[in-house]
Amino acid sequence: MTSRELAIETAGLTKRFGTTRAVDGVDLTVSQGLVYGVLGPNGAGKTTTIRMLTTLLRPDGGWARVFGHDVVREADAVRARVSLTGQYASVDEDLTGQENLILLGRLLGSSGSQARARAAELLEAFGLAEAAGRRVKTYSGGMRRRLDIAASIVVTPDLIFLDEPTTGLDPRSRSQVWEIVRALVAGGTTVLLTTQYLEEADQLADRVAVIDHGRVIAEGTPSELKASVGTGALHLRLLDPEQRPQAEQILERALGVALYREPDPAALSARVSDAERAAHALAALAQAGIAVTDFSLGRPSLDEVFLALTGHRAEEPLEDAA
Repeated sequence: MTSRELAIETAGLTKRFGTTRAVDGVDLTVSQGLVYGVLGPNGAGKTTTIRMLTTLLRPDGGWARVFGHDVVREADAVRARVSLTGQYASVDEDLTGQENLILLGRLLGSSGSQARARAAELLEAFGLAEAAGRRVKTYSGGMRRRLDIAASIVVTPDLIFLDEPTTGLDPRSRSQVWEIVRALVAGGTTVLLTTQYLEEADQLADRVAVIDHGRVIAEGTPSELKASVGTGALHLRLLDPEQRPQAEQILERALGVALYREPDPAALSARVSDAERAAHALAALAQAGIAVTDFSLGRPSLDEVFLALTGHRAEEPLEDAA
């Protein structure tokens, strides 16, 4: 595959801030027409990488091309084909949703009638038609996020960068953003998505790069990354959340591995390769009078993959990277 057939290609991409290497030799190859996930905790270097790929930061080392155009020498050509939705809404809160989109359309060269028609089309497609005449400051977080993405595609880009697009959203709003991402790809746009949500990468990404401390430490399809861990995962939920500390001790003795406390106060999980041993562990809980409402034993999630690769969870921010 030639550089012209790739949406993104980088080699040895590096960026320093003082003595900190925020991006430390990133190599990426992203084909056109898919969702490419960049997965890592806050501080891993995801946003810095995007800022270099969108020409907002100049690399200190290595190189990057977008649709065959060098991000430093051919910055204008890169900007003509990409769009960026950052972590925070970039629309004007004092304007209405409709006014924001019309303004952007006019700035991008559309006539007044063209800008109004495109704004109406996007507001309808993103479920914002009824709120079109309201000021953005009255929108919910999910509505603002949808408007922000709509603003990024007033002129449909060949490649859109979505930098943690669902951070802070409730499950319903997150699901709506996922549907928007799928629709963008179905329309021919390539999407590079950064996220620290393992489920999001699993749901959306065709391929995933796992980045930690500014380096890509693994890359592949979600299925390939899960298979690389070479083990299974036990997930269980207790009837009584107050029994979790006791259950954790019993399971660690029975399984011989560390347990992970899920965000759900009644849930625990562990990497397990032996189904029979998992059954004995569950029996030990029953003997101790600890009721389990549900459990599953199967392939690891991307969360377990990330833990196996890095030694920490994707939700844990890094202190020494940017």
